[in-house]
Amino acid sequence: MTARRIEKLLINALIYDGEMPYALYEYELEERLDQLKSSMAEDNDDFIFTVTENTGDVAMLLIEKSGQTHINEQAREWLKEFWSDAYESNMRMLIPDFAKKLSADTLPINGVRTVRRRRRSRTSRPPQSSQW
Repeated sequence: MTARRIEKLLINALIYDGEMPYALYEYELEERLDQLKSSMAEDNDDFIFTVTENTGDVAMLLIEKSGQTHINEQAREWLKEFWSDAYESNMRMLIPDFAKKLSADTLPINGVRTVRRRRRSRTSRPPQSSQW
């Protein structure tokens, strides 16, 4: 299938809440659970997710650092909640690459690390720059 056709399927499933059959998760993603967990641990990711497409169907798997797994619609909803207002724009950036990889028979795997911002106290001052 072409990358363009896969992209449309991914948009429907991931942005417009299309159906994702559990059987496709079982067929293509379930056997990769251990590999994905290992990759997540090696890279020190906070979570990892992947999508696949086969004969017009889409499936998704997301694994949290705790080891908890989320499949298909549950994974999509978890990611929507996590990314909040940025979900759709993030997906619109990622989906074209997902589609290219899937059309080349490569599974797109995305490890995510969250950035924790340090808060400065009200009394702290910004560092002084040195002048030469």
